[in-house]
Amino acid sequence: MSSERRFILGTAGHVDHGKSALIKALTGIETDRLKEEQERGISIELGFAELTLADGTFLGIVDVPGHERFVRQMVAGAGGVDLALLVVAADEGVMPQTVEHLEILAALGVRGGVIVITKLDLVDRDLAEVALEEVRDLARGTFLQDRPAVLVSARTGEGLDDLRAALAAEAAALPGRGGEGPFRLPVDRVFTMPGAGVVVTGTCWSGETAVGDVLELAPAGAKVRVRDVQAHGRAVARGGSGQRLALALHGVKKDEVERGFQVVAPDTCATTLRLDARVDLVAHFGGELKNRQRLHVHHAGREVLARATLL
Repeated sequence: MSSERRFILGTAGHVDHGKSALIKALTGIETDRLKEEQERGISIELGFAELTLADGTFLGIVDVPGHERFVRQMVAGAGGVDLALLVVAADEGVMPQTVEHLEILAALGVRGGVIVITKLDLVDRDLAEVALEEVRDLARGTFLQDRPAVLVSARTGEGLDDLRAALAAEAAALPGRGGEGPFRLPVDRVFTMPGAGVVVTGTCWSGETAVGDVLELAPAGAKVRVRDVQAHGRAVARGGSGQRLALALHGVKKDEVERGFQVVAPDTCATTLRLDARVDLVAHFGGELKNRQRLHVHHAGREVLARATLL
């Protein structure tokens, strides 16, 4: 396994607060790839980029939609994230999806991150500092309490070097992702390519895989063979934990795979229709969980209906 330190960085924040513009300024990569996204100026689907920091740490970046209609995509992208950028526009401050996204990140066990106040070029410094204080108040008691905060402008480039330094410090404090454990990759995209067949992409949560490996598609149970591996768009012989991978799979058809399926090492995962869970109600919910209540369960990009039975 490579000794390269690599982590997954996810964006979070309200719609139109500058997440995609910030990632483009940091990496040069446009994460809004769909025509509709570019026409409407908002992210609809997950976007991906990569950033190598000055100390050699590699960050695979997942840019998530901020609109309230796309929370499912946000949850799909935030699963497996090591570091988060909580992005808040200086001219608007904390907004509803700022709160919701922070709650989701905390629930998913994200370990570190940076608060980023964007659009610094649109306001004076005092107003940007007010926005920062709002976010600091929101982050109190969460994993982002006492984390670094940076004021930036994606348009002028102000603050970007400080942001890179803050990310490097946060990444350095994390334990490295190793290649141990069984291979596990939740699928967030499925498509076909001439000569490659069915291709699935996702963020590898654990383990490694290589060309020629036999894996299992869950929950379908089908055995598949890895024909090709790409990591962040480059062909590699082997890929693993902490990387964005694209796997060309032999032994399955496109209509037999969907977002939320997982590609795993054989005989390592069991499919179940029932589970025990601890449920934490988020602060802004204001209601109660009732026995036999219907719920939507989001996990690794998959959404299923469930019924809660209180113990």
